[in-house]
Amino acid sequence: MHRAIIFDFDGLLVDTETAIYESWKEVYCKHGQSLELETYKQCVGSDFGQFSPETELEKRTGKKFDWPTINGAREQIVREQLSTQNARPGVREFIQKASGKGIRLAVASSSSRAWVAGWLEKLDILKHFHSLRNRDDVERIKPHPDLFLAATEAVGVPPGESLVMEDSENGLRAAKAAGIPCVIVTNPVTTGGDFSGALLQADCFTADSIKKLIA
Repeated sequence: MHRAIIFDFDGLLVDTETAIYESWKEVYCKHGQSLELETYKQCVGSDFGQFSPETELEKRTGKKFDWPTINGAREQIVREQLSTQNARPGVREFIQKASGKGIRLAVASSSSRAWVAGWLEKLDILKHFHSLRNRDDVERIKPHPDLFLAATEAVGVPPGESLVMEDSENGLRAAKAAGIPCVIVTNPVTTGGDFSGALLQADCFTADSIKKLIA
């Protein structure tokens, strides 16, 4: 059993990724374009440095857009859709059991601390985590290893004795770069990705293979 588990947040603990992708699809649709999932996946788990839906839409249409206004409206729709969202099935039970076994738990997310901490508190699982490391804490986010290395340092467990749980290809790349074994739990947006090198892969926390990690 690993001494620490480092979790991603978006798409892994809560499926925020589907609503965000759907919001971008709607923006593209309004301008006569389609945003293919395989194209969009490039920025999942990272930021627009990997792929920018904004830059891509302007390139396709040859137009400039008022992104602050568009994104403000889009993000409001996302928040409304996620207002009743809960943790993914099996997440609470997995985290509670891992915490009960004395495993050090942390979150390493490319999102903001306010976003992640707010969600963890809303779900009443923040108390189980020893540390949160977010884009506010490092110079480089995923697919660079900085977030995961910062998280292992924060919980006082070496990378080789830790485990990363992720849902995205960028997350897996970051874990591999940090030298930490990585387990993938996909969601509707990330399923079908290239997860070569992952310790194991499942589509939910209720899978037997995931439960056995802390059996």
